Formats: sequence, C-alpha cells, structure tokens
Amino acid sequence: MTSPPRVGVLALHDSKESKAILNAVEALGYDTAWLREENTVVRIDGDTLELEPAVDIVVNRLLLSNTDQPTEELGIARTVAAHRPMLNAPETTAVAAHKMATASLLAREGVPVPKTLLALSGSTLNAHRREFGPEAVYKTAIGTHGGGAWKVETDDVLTAKVGKRRAFLQELVGDRERPRDARVYVVGDQVVGAMFRYAAGEDWRTNVHLGGAVEDASDRLPPEAVEIAREASAVVGLDYAGVDLIEGDDGWVVLEVNPTAGFRGFYRATGVSPAPHIAALALRRLGVEVDPDRVEDLAATLDDSPPTCMPRPEPRTFEEPPIIGLTERVVVSGTAGTQTVVGKADSGAARTSIDLSLAADIGAGPIHTVSTVRSGSADKSQSRPVVDLVVGIGGTQHTVAANIVDRSHMSHPLLIGRDVLKHYFLDISRRVENPNTHPLEDELVEE
Repeated sequence: MTSPPRVGVLALHDSKESKAILNAVEALGYDTAWLREENTVVRIDGDTLELEPAVDIVVNRLLLSNTDQPTEELGIARTVAAHRPMLNAPETTAVAAHKMATASLLAREGVPVPKTLLALSGSTLNAHRREFGPEAVYKTAIGTHGGGAWKVETDDVLTAKVGKRRAFLQELVGDRERPRDARVYVVGDQVVGAMFRYAAGEDWRTNVHLGGAVEDASDRLPPEAVEIAREASAVVGLDYAGVDLIEGDDGWVVLEVNPTAGFRGFYRATGVSPAPHIAALALRRLGVEVDPDRVEDLAATLDDSPPTCMPRPEPRTFEEPPIIGLTERVVVSGTAGTQTVVGKADSGAARTSIDLSLAADIGAGPIHTVSTVRSGSADKSQSRPVVDLVVGIGGTQHTVAANIVDRSHMSHPLLIGRDVLKHYFLDISRRVENPNTHPLEDELVEE
C-alpha cells in the first residue's frame, strides 16, 4: 500500500453507529469514505475489479435483520467484499442475522444456548410445545429490536411462520420478576465493555429500543460470562459483535450474537464507545500501528456527528409512495395464524388497533404494555393493551405495536394508524367493499 490507508463503512442507512466509526477513523488520523447509494459504484472489466469510492478495507454495517430483502443486502455485501477485505464478512453476518442458524452453530461448538426447537410445520411445533414448560419464548428467526419475540403459554396455538418469517420455540430463561440480560461488546478478541439490560414496565423484553433500562456491568459480569461472549463472537466468525447473554439455573447462555449492535444504550451504560475500537481494528488489519491509549481516549466520547466524508445527496425526482385507500385488504399475522380482513385507515390515530376477537383468533400477543386512548366523541381516557402485530398491505409487511380494542360494534376489525400509514399516500376516495359496513363509526384516537 503506497498511499495512506482509507477506511470505508458500508451502510445504506443514516445510523449513528456508522457516523461514529467514520469519525473515529478520522480522529486516528486516516481518511474515510461512506459507501452509500449516492456514491457507490462497482465495475468489472475482464478480471479487473474496481470499487468507488476507493478504500482499502470496509466495515460492514448493512442491517440484514431489518430489511424485507435480506438477500439483496447480502448480495451487496458480497459484491463489495470481493473487492476489498471486510470486517464482519457477508457469510458471518448472514449466520448471525438468523437466530436459529446462530444457535445451531454455537451449540455445535459447545457454546451454551437455551433449549431451542425449530419445526417447519405448525402441527409439529405445537406437538413439542409442552417440552418448554408453562411459559416459553416464541421468536421469528430473523428480527431486531425485540420485534418478532413473544412470551407464550402452554395452550397457545402457534404457527411455523409469523408473516413471511420462520419462527421457533426457546426456553424462557432468567428472572421472571425483573427480567434482565447482559450485552457484551466484543471487538476482535477483546471485550470493550458490558452492560445489564432491564425490561421496561410490564414488558419482559430488555431491548433498549423498547425502553429497557441499562446499567454498567463491565466490572460486575462473571469471568465465565465474559469468556462465553468472546467465544460466541469467534465461533460465528464476527470481527465485532454485541453478544446477548442471560443467566439461568445452570449458568450463562447466549441469546443472540448481533453483527450490527447499537452503540447508544451501551455508551449510556458504560461510558465507552465501541466505534474507536472498531476503527482501530480496521487499521490494524491493514498493518497500521494504532496507539491503544489514543483509542481509549477516543472511546470516552460517542461522536456521532455527521462525518466529513458524508456524500452530498444528488437531486432526485420525487418518488411517490404506494397508495393506500380509506379501506384496504390487510393481512394480519400473530403467533397462531394469519387472516385477511378489510381495515380502515385513520390518519388521526397514532397507533394501529385490532379487534379483540380477531387478535385472539390470530394469537396477537402477549400484552407487553398499555396505552392511553380517548374516544373521538368523549373526553374520558381509556387504557388499551398493546401487542406486536404483523401487518401486510400489497405484499409489504410492517411489525407494529397495536392496541387491542373491542371493535365488535364497528364495521372494520382493524384500524390502520399512522405507524403504518407513514409508508403510504392516503387516497380517501379509494375503498374496498366490506360486507360489515356500518354507516358511522366512533373511532379511537391515541392521546
């Protein structure tokens, strides 16, 4: 390498983590490039490969678990990795993004994981349900931020898929009274810190995205848990990872290995940013000597300001979002099944609402929080349970936290709120006929 090295970050979204890594590289004195839609070009001419912008190594921040087309994102990562070395190679992130594939690999290599079962048919899955005790965790194989995870009871009827994604059963591990797990951040073969995460309110999930509280665990986590996290990252083959563990009756087990774990909650708990450590690892892979004291100093600040290399977006012609009518056919999915119903759009409702009976039929639940709503014609506020719901419109799926409401006196079992409508253009003149049409509805609006 004749010129000073240049580190690139591959991320098609505006994440604080990508900004922090790029800023850390610059703070260490090296050039950067953000590989985004606006500026990335790949050329193949015979056996000559060319990548623009030109970089010497790439940090992979593509979110495979947070896209409807993970294969497309994986193909982009593989394309770039054919040109330059990459931290968190495509093949390893593909495994890590699939929770069942990760658990299988870890178990094969002797890393402890909870008791887990994947069945490709719903009848087989339900036949084995009682093996997991009175309560169990039911997860989609691909998911993020706690979406696609439910706590289910013995008599709940489950399906092999939730929406388009496979689902599996896992033992419910840990303290039922105050759910807690740990996240350990591993970069290379070093642990840069750890935090405890506690579930918010009545929820059992500890995700920071869902309001979970965090606490520094860097000096409190047992050495065996730290070593399990380090080993889990190495077994999956990741260069950097957020490893989630939980303590059960027989010790610590690995829940997930996250190739694109967030920094904000971790920094809030520990006062340590993983970004400079990732930047330093990329430079060392290029043979650059990096001062460890300088890395530690930089890690004391999470600099997620816009980096100097952020490409200027090119003028684009406006692309209109898909159109949704005042009423639409909607596919709703829960843990027990899927139904197609006619839903009604309401731009005044922040949150989608589902009828109590329909929620029971598809297994929408369990309840993880309660929202306060008010009727459009009354001043009195009411409380409504909130559950995760998979909503499909025109082939596109959205996982939302929906209110459960008794809508038996209303014409539509589903009210489509702004949490779904924000992805569409609403045309109130377009309607789908509903056999249960009622001339007037008193819809609920969230406060």
